[in-house]
Amino acid sequence: MNLPLSTALFTPSWHAELELGYARFGDSTRPVQRRHKGPLRVQKHLYAEGPEVCQHIIVHPPGGIAGGDRLDIAASVGRDAWAQITSPGAAKWYRAAAPAYQQLDLSVAAGATLEWLPQETIIFSNAQAELSTSIDLEGDARLFYWDVVALGRPASGERFDLGHFQAQLDIRRDGQLLWHERQRIVGGDGLLDSPIGLDGQPVFATLLVTGEVDSELLEKCRSLGNDVRGDLTQLPGLLVARCLASEALLARGWLIELWRLLRPALLGREAVPPRIWST
Repeated sequence: MNLPLSTALFTPSWHAELELGYARFGDSTRPVQRRHKGPLRVQKHLYAEGPEVCQHIIVHPPGGIAGGDRLDIAASVGRDAWAQITSPGAAKWYRAAAPAYQQLDLSVAAGATLEWLPQETIIFSNAQAELSTSIDLEGDARLFYWDVVALGRPASGERFDLGHFQAQLDIRRDGQLLWHERQRIVGGDGLLDSPIGLDGQPVFATLLVTGEVDSELLEKCRSLGNDVRGDLTQLPGLLVARCLASEALLARGWLIELWRLLRPALLGREAVPPRIWST
C-alpha cells in the first residue's frame, strides 16, 4: 500500500517548553513560575544549602533529542534570589536526518545569582544539533555557567564522522555585550584532530563566571591535577576556563574542582555538590 506523500514525509518530533521563575522572600528563594509544555519538567525544588539557594533539576523524560525536536527553556531569577539549576544525567542528541534545536534564555536581576550547571551533552555521530543561549544580567547580577560537550561515543568506538554541532552563546550586562561566541563543528572535519582544533580529543568544556580573582587563586586553579588540557583567562569582569579531554567524566570533574575553588571566592558560599551528581 502506498502512503500519501504527506504521511511518508512526516517525521514525529517533540516541541517542548519550560519556563521557570524565582523570587526572594525574606531569607528564602522560592520558585514563583513553573510552566511546561511537552516533555520538559523540573523535579521538586530542593534546599540542600538552606533556604537562600533554590535548586532545581531539569528532566527531559524522552531521554534524548531526535531530528525535528525543539527544546525552549527560559529561567528568570528575580532581585536578590539565588537559583541553582542542573540535570540528572547527560543530554543525548541522536543521529537524525533533520536538525534538532535548543533555545536557552536566562535572565538574572540585580543582586541575584544563577548557577547553570548541567551535566554533559553527548552529540552522536550523524546528529544535527543546533543550540542557542542568551543570558541577560542586570546590575551586579552574578552568573556561574558551564557546559560540557562530547562528540561521538568513544567508549563504543564511535567517532564524530557525520553530522554537525553548532552553538551560539551571548551574555549581556545591562544590554551591553559581555561575551559572544559561535561554534560550528562538522563531522569528519580536519579540525577534530588538528593541534589548532580539538587535537584528537572528543570532549571540550567551557566555564564562565562573573567577577575577578587574584593571581594566587588563579594559579591555584591552573595547578589542579587532572587529566585534561585546560587553562583559565581573567577578563574584565569575567573569568573563562576551557579544557579538552578524552572523556566527559574528566572534563566534568575538572569543572567541579574549579567550582569548589571559585564559588567561595566569587559567590561567597562553600561549594555543596548536588546529590544528583553522585547518583
